[in-house]
This record gives sequence, structure tokens and C-alpha cells, in this order.
Amino acid sequence: MGDSIAANLFTLGFACQAGLIPIGIAAIEEAVRLNGVSVKMNLEALLWGRRAAVDEAAVRAVIGSGPAPATQTLDSTIERRVEFLTAYQDNAYAEIYREFLTIIRKAEAPLGSERLTLAVARALFKLMAYKDEYEVARLYTDGSFARAVAGKFKGDYRLKFHLAPPILGRRDDFTGRPRKSVFGPWMMTAFRVLARFRHLRGTRLDVFGYSSERKQERALIAEYRATIAKLLKQLNRSNHHLATEIAALPEQIRGFGYVKDEHLAKVRASEAQLMARFDAPTASKITLAAE
Repeated sequence: MGDSIAANLFTLGFACQAGLIPIGIAAIEEAVRLNGVSVKMNLEALLWGRRAAVDEAAVRAVIGSGPAPATQTLDSTIERRVEFLTAYQDNAYAEIYREFLTIIRKAEAPLGSERLTLAVARALFKLMAYKDEYEVARLYTDGSFARAVAGKFKGDYRLKFHLAPPILGRRDDFTGRPRKSVFGPWMMTAFRVLARFRHLRGTRLDVFGYSSERKQERALIAEYRATIAKLLKQLNRSNHHLATEIAALPEQIRGFGYVKDEHLAKVRASEAQLMARFDAPTASKITLAAE
């Protein structure tokens, strides 16, 4: 499709064809036309999603006819995330990530695999790069947002931001969930200022860091590192796959606020079950101590 946003309609088409959505395809197509945005691309993406639900192999064959995607090595995966974390916070923060992965890689090496290291590389990055107020400000002002807006809109337009900052504490009277407020174009100036103070993240001067949500995000990083350290102390060939599955669990934590809390609860339940299996004594366990 030439645009990653097409993934939304592709997924919708797949789900619709699979009978997972109680709305007919004709109604969805009409909604796309009425929306009037990238109609041709969205209708094509919708159709390709439906095709994939019927014959995924055929769709993959079409995709395979194009240039092969570049192979992502473990090193490139780590370096790309180190670069991101440096921009997200600073070099020291990124090095904490890199050094921890070095330990994982060394402990896993005797097993002739890098699957656990890759799982940790992805999951730890997700936890360390949590999207707080500073990161929202940085992403809005690093130039990518301005380029995206300029590419889609011409002439005079006015930016409005719908945000629910934790420090405002506004909640819906009916649901009890955070309410978004509308902010005008002046927020871009506020974002630029806020992005410059991202180095305060996690310090005593971080005014946002005292919220329960931010405390939880920092705690999750420490909890995850402790869990991985525990896995390494008992890592062997028989439990390697299970350790990798446990290490990948944070990737299932999605969303913000109450949505994130719901996902986190499910992940904690899954982790408890998997750790119980991991800790269960087996006759074949050979302990490899992490250095």
C-alpha cells in the first residue's frame, strides 16, 4: 500500500472476513467512502485483508514477489534501540540497556541461541521507553509530526490537541476514567519547552514522576530486570524456551491508563503461571550461573 496506516484497514478486512465483526463489509466500505480520506488505498487494504483471511499463503506469495526485507540481526536490533533510548533520555540511560543485554547474551551463549536475548531486547526496550509527558513532547517536536501534517494538509489549518495529563486529574463522572481536554496550537510551544526537560525524568525534580502511573512504569523496569536475573540463575536447555516466553511477556502490555492496567493484570497472571512451571523441580535441570 505504500503507507503503514493501511495496516488498520487490512486488519479490519481480515477480521470482517473471519466473521469477527458484527457489521457487513458493504457498510464498512461505505463508511470508508463517506470518510473521504485515502479512499482508494483504504478500500484496497480492506480487500487485501479479506483475501488474507481466505488464503494467506497466496497473499504472502504476492508480498514475496517484491524486494526481500533487510534481515534484522540481534546487533542491529539492539543498536537501533540504543539510538532511540539515547534520544529518549541520554547516553547513560541507553548504556544501562546495552549493558544488561550483554549479560543476557553471555549467559545464553553456552546454549547456542540468542532467542532469549532478543526477547529481552524487545521487552526491556518497551518498558524503558514508556511514553510519558516528556516523550509525547519530544515526538511532537522532533520534526516528524510537522512533516506528517504538512504532507496531508495544505493551506490554513488549526491544530488542536486532545490530552488527558495525569496532573490535571479530570475524570468522567460516569465511568470514573480520565477525561481528555482540548488544547490549542500553543501546546507546540509548551511541548518544545517540556522536551528539553526530559533529562529530569525519574529525578526528584520530575513533577510528573510522582504520579502513580509513572511510579508503576519505573517499578516495572526494576521488576523485569529482577525476573530476568532469576531466570538466568536457573537457565538450561530444558527451560530455555519457557524463559524466553516469560521474557517476552511485557510486549503484551499495551495502551495507557486503565487500558494499560488491564493488560498488565493479564500479563502478571500469565507470568505467575509460567514462573510456577519454571520453578518446578525437574530431573534434568543443570544450573548455569549468570556472571
